Amino acid sequence: MSDVNGLTTDLGERRARFEVDESIYALDTIQGAAYLFLDRCYVFLDRPADRRVAVLLKAKGDADEATLEALAGEFANELLNQALRKAVGASNAKIREFILAKAFFSVDAPSSIDKLLAELDAEEMEPLEIPVPWEKSDG
Repeated sequence: MSDVNGLTTDLGERRARFEVDESIYALDTIQGAAYLFLDRCYVFLDRPADRRVAVLLKAKGDADEATLEALAGEFANELLNQALRKAVGASNAKIREFILAKAFFSVDAPSSIDKLLAELDAEEMEPLEIPVPWEKSDG
């Protein structure tokens, strides 16, 4: 066992295991951090107790103890990053909604579809003479 960034980490052969308290990091924050590690290692999440999530990071290849400790430390940092992203997203939600609403509903120019339809109306189109196999021919 080692202490990596405040997480008591159990290091084993090609794996690092630690538990995260959901009162500190929400489950979606833990899952977001886990998702970003999928290309580097296998990630397993478990619930050993109420409001606790066990995270098992298993190296895809050979890994020494220092590499596993670094992986666990980077996961702990990513937990902080995900929690901050969630908080900033929540605090800016109203502003984003306002900007999107303004962008969608305040456009005075005709849409590109309206322009295309106007161009088609302006052109004189000759009817296409495409033979249809089920129609009787004149010949």
